Amino acid sequence: MPGTRLARYAGVGAAALLLCAGLTPAASAARGTDGPDPVAVRLDAYWTPARMAAALPVGLAEDAGTDTASPAVAPTVDGPRPGEHIPPSRSFDGIPQAGTFFWTDATGTGRTCSGAVVRSPGHDLVLSAGHCLKGYAGTSPQRHLAFVPQYHDARKPFGVFPVRTGGVYVPQEYYDLGEHAGAAYDFAFAVTGPGQDGTRVQDAVGGVRLLTGTGYRHAPVRMIGYPAGAEKPLECWSRMTRWDSDDPADPGTFSRIACDAFVGGTSGGPMLVPRPDGWAVVGVIGGYHTGGNTPQISYSAPFGSATRSLYRAAVTDAPPAG
Repeated sequence: MPGTRLARYAGVGAAALLLCAGLTPAASAARGTDGPDPVAVRLDAYWTPARMAAALPVGLAEDAGTDTASPAVAPTVDGPRPGEHIPPSRSFDGIPQAGTFFWTDATGTGRTCSGAVVRSPGHDLVLSAGHCLKGYAGTSPQRHLAFVPQYHDARKPFGVFPVRTGGVYVPQEYYDLGEHAGAAYDFAFAVTGPGQDGTRVQDAVGGVRLLTGTGYRHAPVRMIGYPAGAEKPLECWSRMTRWDSDDPADPGTFSRIACDAFVGGTSGGPMLVPRPDGWAVVGVIGGYHTGGNTPQISYSAPFGSATRSLYRAAVTDAPPAG
């Protein structure tokens, strides 16, 4: 999301197709390694409290989020509707499964986006937005790319988890169409390496279930995101509804959530629904206008067959697109 992002409730749609460990081949279970990871140790030393606090949100002019082929077009509508209730957000210490990515761009400037650990056979998968991570797929340089679960108050309570070389998965359609025409494919997965003590990220913090094919309407929805430069993440409870794009530059149908104060840096933040066994994710801040042009309304690309295919590619170590 270039400028802003948001969240809340809505009626649950069609029958859920649940993606979890049992759905995919066990090939990635062998990815995990035990023992201290020197890469994680180096990244932990690099991402000091000062560097993390100074990291900027990903934006259209930043190399990991640039789309020169499809410039932004002023929408007919992108923001609160007349008289619409905008639920408030609040800062809090976060949850273990949600966190933030940190990396440096080509100029050495620190950048940040939000993400969430999803359950996977390899216990090493983090979900985010495609516009956050698309510069790091394939053989692109990683430049200190790491995930920090439950980052808050300059703390790294579970340590730092490096993203593996060739471990960023973004849909091929997103590369081919660009982040505007390809807004419906604005999601990504990152395969992480173990932390400083050799623990895999899902073993350290748990994971949320990935739900696909459940439609656009859910209630209640808990949206979590990390505003760049803030000491704590934001959360907001709202409802999710359907949004049919009115902008020919960003075509498609998206999930929409109203919640206040979701600004730059919250891109990739999860939209969560409660389930008997914990949280499940039905969207991430992104998609339409890379998440929205106002701090009151946020969007997500739809989670359907393309999301399932990308998940399977990530857990089976298929070559990433790019």
